[in-house]
Amino acid sequence: MSDSQKVADRSTAPPPGVNSVDRFFKISERGSTFAREIRGGFATFFTMAYILVLNPIILGSAKDKFGHQLDAVQLTTATALVAAVTTIIMGVGGNLPLALAAGLGLNAVVAFQIAPLMSWDDAMGLVVLEGLLICVLVVTGLREAVMHAIPQPLKQAISVGIGLFIAFIGFVDAGFVSRIPDVANTTVPVQLGGTGRLTGWPILVFCLGVLLTIALLARKVKGAILISIVTMTVLAMVINSVADIKAWGLTTPAWPDKVVDTPDFGLLGDFSLFGAFGETTAITVVLLIFTLVLSDFFDTMGTVVGISAEAGLLDEQGKVPNLGRVLLIDGAAAAAGGAASSSSATSYIESAAGVGEGARTGFSNLVTGGLFALALFLTPLLTIVPLQAAAPALVAVGFLMMTQVKHIDWDKYEIAIPAFLTIAVMPFTYSITNGIGAGFLAYVVIKTVLGKAKEIHWLLWGTSVLFLVYFAINPIEQLLGVK
Repeated sequence: MSDSQKVADRSTAPPPGVNSVDRFFKISERGSTFAREIRGGFATFFTMAYILVLNPIILGSAKDKFGHQLDAVQLTTATALVAAVTTIIMGVGGNLPLALAAGLGLNAVVAFQIAPLMSWDDAMGLVVLEGLLICVLVVTGLREAVMHAIPQPLKQAISVGIGLFIAFIGFVDAGFVSRIPDVANTTVPVQLGGTGRLTGWPILVFCLGVLLTIALLARKVKGAILISIVTMTVLAMVINSVADIKAWGLTTPAWPDKVVDTPDFGLLGDFSLFGAFGETTAITVVLLIFTLVLSDFFDTMGTVVGISAEAGLLDEQGKVPNLGRVLLIDGAAAAAGGAASSSSATSYIESAAGVGEGARTGFSNLVTGGLFALALFLTPLLTIVPLQAAAPALVAVGFLMMTQVKHIDWDKYEIAIPAFLTIAVMPFTYSITNGIGAGFLAYVVIKTVLGKAKEIHWLLWGTSVLFLVYFAINPIEQLLGVK
């Protein structure tokens, strides 16, 4: 929406104070109406409802250090509950049309980087610590210091790297890419399909899903990802009913015995706040928490500013209304996600869909949150989605995150090289932490050799030292005689 349109909306708005709800949310004051807010709430829900399917698949497909997996039904319940509660709280407390749910990228860190090092309880405890740390940063005012410490191109490179990592996970989970067994005696680590070529109906569902998703995105269809997931799930169910398919993976696309069921809250409260320190080294724990904080904190800042700007809510100085309160709620949401074992919850850029439909206040969040609450009772229907129908969404999200690469100055080597290493190392080592560490260390080294060490923020110096220890932990342990 153009600035002139936003001004026009405000100028034609009815007088403020139609009723107490209107006055509380400033609906008329911001040039909106109850109809627009309700319509915006529905739009936001349908553009981000895919997380109810993807989050259980991402977290449920991973195993912790002891080989345990989280239950898909319980994950769906936890995901819906956290999204419902935190979205409503943001609406009432922050009064922004900004919905929250388990963060894509953040859940990948938890599933594929943290969980293999410890138990699920310990991993979710780190998510709680991350959320609490963000709250401390907000309350103490250190968020500005952290924001200024990391160069903007590196922040963008981190998002791009996570996008490639998520896309790679999508290709692997769907079976489009598979690891070549070591017994093959080949230096090529991965291959197309399971045998070097694509075979089977499930792979066809994935390929068609990717084509459908990108076609809908190209036409800017609202709810493109959700439409693709639903369509390919229906197709998978039809194929499964007429073809002899031995295995779809974790989920078989068959109609459930019942559509509505009582929510299973079995995962709520299953976290150990400091258990991770007994499973791995303290330096590793610190770096893992830092990775979560970095991803969550900066993504939230960008999302909050972007949504507020699109809604025409920034003041004359370009500031977001109630920013401190909004960031505090977001940090608390991250902790709540860990406490519920649904991974860190964060603000969703998909909220822009609601803004596009006219939402300007937190009232729309009551609608979005209410729909997530309704989804609590539809778990059987949500857990029939096979990986092959959901994985195209991971590829699409990877593309969307990849678009930030255009903001990096590739002609400026002192930032281009660290950015490249950040982006490349993540998928190549199957580790988000490794990518961030490689980028930070390269940035510090290049800046130093160019005689620009004074340009490096002290927080970045400290973090780079931690990453240096992280990468060199084995020789350090040998030197210290640690077994």
